[in-house]
Amino acid sequence: MKAARFYGPGDLRVEEVDVPKIGRGELLIRNHVALTCGTDLKMFLRGHRLAIPPLIIGHEFAGTVEKVGEEVEGFEEGMRVVAANSAPCMSCYYCRIGKPNLCDRLDEVLVGFSSPGAYAEYVRLPPRIVKQNTYEIPKDVPFEAAAFVEPLACVVHGIELSNIKAPDLVFVIGAGPIGLLHVQLAKICGAGTVVVADASPERLQRAALLGADKTVTSDDPASQVKALTDNRGADVTIEAVGKPETWELAVRATRKGGTTVLFGGCPAGSTASIDTGIMHYGELTLKGVFHHTPSDVHESLRLISASQVKVASLVTHRMKLTEVEAALRLMQKGAAIKVAITP
Repeated sequence: MKAARFYGPGDLRVEEVDVPKIGRGELLIRNHVALTCGTDLKMFLRGHRLAIPPLIIGHEFAGTVEKVGEEVEGFEEGMRVVAANSAPCMSCYYCRIGKPNLCDRLDEVLVGFSSPGAYAEYVRLPPRIVKQNTYEIPKDVPFEAAAFVEPLACVVHGIELSNIKAPDLVFVIGAGPIGLLHVQLAKICGAGTVVVADASPERLQRAALLGADKTVTSDDPASQVKALTDNRGADVTIEAVGKPETWELAVRATRKGGTTVLFGGCPAGSTASIDTGIMHYGELTLKGVFHHTPSDVHESLRLISASQVKVASLVTHRMKLTEVEAALRLMQKGAAIKVAITP
């Protein structure tokens, strides 16, 4: 089969490799579509702690069941399915205290990181993912839409932690795919006003089409948000970029007693400077957000199936597997939001 293998920063090769063999409790998926992701781009450009070359990358995908392993129940060959890229062990400390997204053993079965990924014609699903985070796709949901289940599940988790309520003013920093999904879920949660900041006019236009009430430029956005709120700031600020400077911006833009959600992951070793006076005297709540839980994955598929979240317009390009590096370069330039990769 054809697959895109990562050999190190800047080195991604489409090669012929063996079709994965499956074992007890596993599924072999014939991949119909994989979506590009900002994390894939970061891995391509600078590597990843779990990416031991050569590794097939990619982790947002949907396809059909090609083979069913022994002891697998509820799946059959030809079934249209979507899966998350991981599943918790349900026995470690964090799983026992209700934080399965922080599972100590999550790295063991992380598709596209510690396990071969989805930029390939076939994907092998480990037993934990099959058992907890694999679903049949409803007949009226296209593969491309279903492939959004994993990134949307992460956003569902972030929105749950943000405690948005009517009529909050929510400020979203970043109008990439994650920011645009946050915009839509914030409105579903009852946000009265959603403000989005980004440096790209094209992305801000897309944000407005997907429900943003106001967009602001990257020229001092904290002051622009405060101008909308009698100088208070946002009730909830969601950082969806992953840079220390935008983490700092998120804190500055949040009102006293408000919540700052730090969703975007910064480069390893990064530090951000937070004004201790704002934190202490403003009684801010800062929340880091990571990954998703099985319930988030289930809710994500429900939202997509019910057309409550619009995902089609987030795919700006459609390319073949042989063009995957070009697709990631388009993202690097800001010329693409999501690229749908087909075998």
